[in-house]
Amino acid sequence: MAFGTNHVTLTEVTNSSRTRSNSAFVPELWADEVVAGYKSNLVMPQLVVTLPFTGKKGDTVHLPRPVRGEASAKSAETMVTFIANQEASSSYIINEHWEYSRLIEDIVGVQASDRVRQFYTDDAGFALAKRVDTNLHAEGAKFAGADAAPTVAGSAYSKAVIGTPTSGALVAWNPSANANAGNAAALTDEGIRLLIKELDDSDVPSMGRVLVIPPVEKKNLLGIARFTEQAFVGDGSSIRNGKVGDVYGVEIYVSTRCASVADTGTATDQRACLMFQKEALLLIEQLKPRAQTQYKQEYLADLMTVDMIFDTGVLRPEGGIAIIVPA
Repeated sequence: MAFGTNHVTLTEVTNSSRTRSNSAFVPELWADEVVAGYKSNLVMPQLVVTLPFTGKKGDTVHLPRPVRGEASAKSAETMVTFIANQEASSSYIINEHWEYSRLIEDIVGVQASDRVRQFYTDDAGFALAKRVDTNLHAEGAKFAGADAAPTVAGSAYSKAVIGTPTSGALVAWNPSANANAGNAAALTDEGIRLLIKELDDSDVPSMGRVLVIPPVEKKNLLGIARFTEQAFVGDGSSIRNGKVGDVYGVEIYVSTRCASVADTGTATDQRACLMFQKEALLLIEQLKPRAQTQYKQEYLADLMTVDMIFDTGVLRPEGGIAIIVPA
């Protein structure tokens, strides 16, 4: 078939035929790979309420916190009893903007394999996932589930407990105990049962409860016979990130991002485990991980940036308890 003089012949694109020297990097693939790396490294967001806020304007989210109502007995030929609670609300300011940037020089693209791009995108996803997890762990400092008035949020683990009970009762964490070294103690079987009781007493739903622990506590729990039974370790079919088993209806997750807690002596040799129900914590995502590239001629390099905008907060302080254990 004859073509006019303006016809442009199409050829198959190969590394050698690309005009850009850093042919190992294909920007179109970056976003998908970053999101895949981000999701594969998350532990906490899968366990909390996630509020999509993508594409919406504004920096503040107002969420209602309705008070649970009570049923009333119905008397014959009388009006029903109206529930007239003064409902509360919580506000969350979205001000967490995090980015991951790398300058990829042309020589890298010429000499490196495609695995370099895979490493950078996976590393970007991991870095952002770690930041989201860290922020959610930090919110656990406000949990109040072990307090007499648990609906009032605490701060700086002011309402936290330790893992080992005394005389059948949970013990409050005291950063000034033991000559300002704190009184952190490892989780025990009895301690976990008492933590569950505290949530039960606050009418926290039993569905969706989890216990997130640092690796050191996994080692300790596996030294207790109760936690090596099939009921704890499960059947090995779980694919949820970090999950190691469940016990007493509570799923157990291990996270390296459990917060470090300082005692009065300023030592940070204690960690915060968190037992909570899904509705205790909130993650608001206004901008999911976004990958962008720009060629910088002055550097003869590609600038690759991945960023996201989000916020975290406590939705129901009575729905969680922080447990301070030795690091």
